[in-house]
Amino acid sequence: MTPHAAPASERTPAPAACWSCSGAVDKDGLFCVTCGALQPPLPADHFARFGLPAGFGLDVPALERRYFELQRRMHPDRFAARLPKEREYSQQHAANLNDAYQTLRAPVSRAEYLLALRGKPMRGSGQETVDDEEILVHAMEMREQLAEAASPADVEAILKTAAEQAKSVERDIAAAFAAGDLAAAGRGTLRLKYLHKFLDDARERRGRPKL
Repeated sequence: MTPHAAPASERTPAPAACWSCSGAVDKDGLFCVTCGALQPPLPADHFARFGLPAGFGLDVPALERRYFELQRRMHPDRFAARLPKEREYSQQHAANLNDAYQTLRAPVSRAEYLLALRGKPMRGSGQETVDDEEILVHAMEMREQLAEAASPADVEAILKTAAEQAKSVERDIAAAFAAGDLAAAGRGTLRLKYLHKFLDDARERRGRPKL
C-alpha cells in the first residue's frame, strides 16, 4: 500500500466450517450453506461489516441498503425458535450492525472513526481547540451572528451559510483523506464538529422567539 492509498477494510477470514454441522460457510461468513445456521460475528471494522471500502467519501445510500438487508437477515426475531447459540449470535450481529451504521452514516463520527482506524484518533474532550485558534474564533463569530439575529429570516440566512460551509468542509475532509493528509483531515473534522453543533443550536434558535 502506498502512503496515500486508502487502507482496505479489514475482516477476519470466514471460518472454514460451520460450528453446528461442520459444513461449508458462505463467502460472507454469515450462514452455513449446508444447514443454514447463523455463524458467530467475525472481528471486522465498521466498513468491512457492510462490504464497503474504508473511506470518508462513503456511498451513504449503499450503506443504508446494505444495513437494512443485513438487519432483515439477522434480526433476533428471525431466530426466536432457533438454537440458543444462534439467538445469541443474532443479537451480537444486530448490535454490531447498529453500532457500525450509526457511526458511518454521520460525517463527523465517520471521519473520527476513520482517523482512529488510521492510527490518528482525535483527543476529544475539547482539547483540540487549544491548537487551532482559527477554528475557535470562527465558531465564536458565528455564534455572535446568531445571537444578534433579529428575525427568523436572519436565522435562516445564517443556517444556510453554515450548512454550505459544512458541505465545503466535508469536501475538504474527503480530499485530505484521499491525499493521506491525516493532520488536515483532523482539523477539518474538528471544524465540522463545531459547524454541526452550531447548526443544531441555530435550528433550536429558529424555533423560539429572540429574548
